[in-house]
Amino acid sequence: MPVGAKKIGVKWIYKKKFNELGEVDKYKARLVAKGYSQQQGVDYTEVYASVARMDTVHMIIALTAQKGWKIFQLDVKSAFLHEELSEGVYVEQLMGYVQKGNEYKVYKLQKALYGLKQAPRAWFSKIEAHFVSEGFQRCHSEQTLFVKTSNKGTILIVSIYVYDLIYTGDDDIMMSKFKESMLREFDMFDLRGMRFFLGIEVLQTANGIYICQRKYALDVLKRFGMEDSNAVCSPIVPGSKLHSDEGGVKVNKTYFKQIVGSLMYLTTTRPDIMFIVSLISRYMSKPTELQLQVAKRTLRYLKGTVSYVILYKRGEAEELLAFTDSDYTGDVEDRKNTSGYVFLMNSGAVSWSSRKQPLVTLSTTEAEFVAAANYACQTVWMRRILEKIEHKQEGSTTIMSDSSSAIKLSKNPVMHGRSKHIDVRFHFLRDLVKDGVIKLEFCGTKDQIADVMTKPLKLEHFLRLRQILGICDVSDKLNT
Repeated sequence: MPVGAKKIGVKWIYKKKFNELGEVDKYKARLVAKGYSQQQGVDYTEVYASVARMDTVHMIIALTAQKGWKIFQLDVKSAFLHEELSEGVYVEQLMGYVQKGNEYKVYKLQKALYGLKQAPRAWFSKIEAHFVSEGFQRCHSEQTLFVKTSNKGTILIVSIYVYDLIYTGDDDIMMSKFKESMLREFDMFDLRGMRFFLGIEVLQTANGIYICQRKYALDVLKRFGMEDSNAVCSPIVPGSKLHSDEGGVKVNKTYFKQIVGSLMYLTTTRPDIMFIVSLISRYMSKPTELQLQVAKRTLRYLKGTVSYVILYKRGEAEELLAFTDSDYTGDVEDRKNTSGYVFLMNSGAVSWSSRKQPLVTLSTTEAEFVAAANYACQTVWMRRILEKIEHKQEGSTTIMSDSSSAIKLSKNPVMHGRSKHIDVRFHFLRDLVKDGVIKLEFCGTKDQIADVMTKPLKLEHFLRLRQILGICDVSDKLNT
């Protein structure tokens, strides 16, 4: 081994891979490097590698459903082994395979190995170069989205999440050639129609596309011993306010964080629990029995809705429609607001969020204006993604708000007394309205879908908004 070089340990990792039905699909044995011993600047330099955002995946699925296309999936075998390393990396001999007489020698890696810090970046650089050589154009707003158009005007869309690829388009010949090219260049599994992607179950039918995380939800319930619990109809008691409960009984932080982390991933397909998950995640540093009971109630709600899905209907409205709302002084301790948004496309939610605003506002007008300004940036980004995949939004994107004052303020610098202190960066919203990129319109509180992201609602109202989000029960379809 060269002077100054450092050897890295290796070990075998054994894992079972399950399909969407919970059945063992394959047994995997993988040799991985102990990358935690690497030092930045010595063993590696850059490590960042892009992965697809779930909002992008939702938009691709919604577009596929609207157009009546099919969406397919490829899985790369041992993806990180396809790219050669630029750095000199040395690993020790594997236990049980040590050469006699050469016990002190090491191996120099020619290609990336799982566990190395630079392995994901090396792999993404490799597959990105292949896509560019095949005539794809990379989306600058989403680094993992690649689009290829033909002279006939047909399109092929590819999105990559590490070594899982999904692709769709309106030209069967183009998609067939793409698959042949990928199978020829890389060692891959052809999974045919998209069925199980990153723990998300996908069901493609003539009526549209359903997505859910039923298997993962069942695993979460089993993991925390809630599979036999009594189901409830809503994730949080209507009108309740959660607080830090300083004098309450402390609970295990690790256990609480595991529950919250599991619920966070479930929000990928469950916007109906987004608010409560965002709420309980604020108390992970010092959780008490009060917050744990709220988290367990969310699991009980999940128990009764485990087979609920988002449905993107075929042939529905193509335009993006946004809802934004803010719960003024929603936090009982620091009096900051909880704001949220929902973007609908093809009768289903494609993007949603619920979070506490970073500043204290002085009026409901300011709270709603700040929320709309923050989420206008998301609107601009989503419009760019849709334009890249040949689904350009004609005219302005409508953002529905239940604050007439905030709408007036977005159009003209009115109400000087209420708005003179608002940070300049939030007035970016007014420029977007002036340029015709977005358009704020008024909607009544009863029709404000983003309410489900900002506050506990009465059961009847919650169930109605959940249905508008595109969430429905299709247990009969998932069991077939």
